[in-house]
Amino acid sequence: MEETTVVQSIAPQNIVVIHPGSLNVRLGRASDLNPVSELHAIARRRKEGGQMHKDNILPSVIPKTRELTDLLEDVRLQVSHAVQSCLQSDGRRRYATPPQQIAAFNRRSEPTNVEVPNTNNIVGTSKWLKPESDIVIGNDILSLDPSLDFNIHFPYRRGDFNIHSGPGGSVSAVLADLEAIWGHLLSSKLGLPKPQRKQCRAVVVIPDVYNRQYLKELMTLVLSDLGFGGCFLLQDHVAATFGAGLGVACVVDVGDQKTSVSCVEDGISHRNTRIRMEYGGGDITHIFHWLLCKCAFPYKTCDTRNNTDAMLLHRLKEDFCHVNLDVCGSHEKSFAIQKVQTGIQQYTLMLGDECIVAPLSLFYPELFSMTGAKTSITQKRYSGDSEDPFDDHFIRETGRKGAKENLENTGGGDISAVGEIPGGEDDIVVDNLDGGTGTTGAGEFEISPGKLLGLDQAVLQSIERCPSEDMKRKMYNCILVVGGGMKFNGIATYLQNRLHLQVPFAYRSDQTDIVMTPKDTDPQLTAWKGASILSCLESSHELWITPDEWKRIGVKILRERAPFMW
Repeated sequence: MEETTVVQSIAPQNIVVIHPGSLNVRLGRASDLNPVSELHAIARRRKEGGQMHKDNILPSVIPKTRELTDLLEDVRLQVSHAVQSCLQSDGRRRYATPPQQIAAFNRRSEPTNVEVPNTNNIVGTSKWLKPESDIVIGNDILSLDPSLDFNIHFPYRRGDFNIHSGPGGSVSAVLADLEAIWGHLLSSKLGLPKPQRKQCRAVVVIPDVYNRQYLKELMTLVLSDLGFGGCFLLQDHVAATFGAGLGVACVVDVGDQKTSVSCVEDGISHRNTRIRMEYGGGDITHIFHWLLCKCAFPYKTCDTRNNTDAMLLHRLKEDFCHVNLDVCGSHEKSFAIQKVQTGIQQYTLMLGDECIVAPLSLFYPELFSMTGAKTSITQKRYSGDSEDPFDDHFIRETGRKGAKENLENTGGGDISAVGEIPGGEDDIVVDNLDGGTGTTGAGEFEISPGKLLGLDQAVLQSIERCPSEDMKRKMYNCILVVGGGMKFNGIATYLQNRLHLQVPFAYRSDQTDIVMTPKDTDPQLTAWKGASILSCLESSHELWITPDEWKRIGVKILRERAPFMW
């Protein structure tokens, strides 16, 4: 009887789904058609004599040394030649307009002051916001006068907590920012002030490669500080498969500042197949800007550190970039920018293959060197928690002792025969339930330090780490692309062709399905929608953790309730 009341009592309008990202946070009730999407940022008034700190919308670029400039130029030529050698769909050769001709047109292009621009590409604000409080949240930051003494913080960067040595870079500061942003949006956009949240539950979408300490803090944030009556955590790739209605898929999630890949089967993301690379849509925007500057971008004062200019470049990339190889030669485009001092200025520019080269940086990741050194992150082994004594370490140690005693009693020989590789104290692992191979050495990604994988390479390596041949075959047949960083016309076909050339012969099939807009959903919303669907299923009532249980049992409860291997 009790169970049915629990199931019936949580109506979809009482469930809030929160999907935090490096650029935007998406948040809405499970009954909503679409979530509210806001800039995931907070501006705080600087204390007198306080340190200045401003996180930019775009990732920061590093100074261009001679070596870096040469490398970027070499790779750019390599991509241009690869594009030129392709044929159009009707079999004709592609042609390109000489860069000198494009640059000559752009140098002559002058901005015109207009009242109403004849383009949708308009970004900016006509007047600065005069904040009454010491805090500005979300999209309002774009209208904040840059001369005011505010520090700007993005609590997520590169797909996880934005921890750094500057002001606001500690875990507690990040959590305070999250509480302020989410609390404000819940009250102002969803009409859910703190006293009403007790009757509601929350689902938080977390990264596929997660840090357990951060998840523990998020649970406390949602249940204690934000005041929800229940919560569970769901990995973004698992949520994406629910949103797309797929049981099995290799999920490729390209966000604004990270790209992650993993193989998901029946709601489980296989641990050894997970990888996160520190590049995304924001890095592509930088590359597009660099290519625009090479062909004499007419908006000469464009500064990527300025919020308005960063949003303009982001918009131009989304509207102009594509991977449609049938589009050849140069094309005239226009955009407008609105500034407080100068009003609306409209620009006209000529563009050629720059629109194709920028998105293809996903397959030529050396171009991402302009935004600094990057690492590829895989799921690390649990470092342990004093609140959770019966964790992996405990099971590993007792398992080893038990095996040793068992061998001694039966007169057996070498302990290394029992699931352990000789010479490795830490080689035996207990997560082989999670699709691993029993040892860390065999299943994990081997990435040479400083080497970044391109998108096709990451997909191939991820699928290669699936535990069975049958599963590999299924994964090669269905690749789900989500996130907002890869919304380029034609890129799915390009990825399909790249993979088709490299898939091992044994797994080749007639068709590799690359799903980009499942059920006509915007790929940025697939994971949010999936979390909404899952939270309303009857089986999900077993996942909810209440504030009382969290206080009483703490992090140990995640071992039983989390819908992934804790």
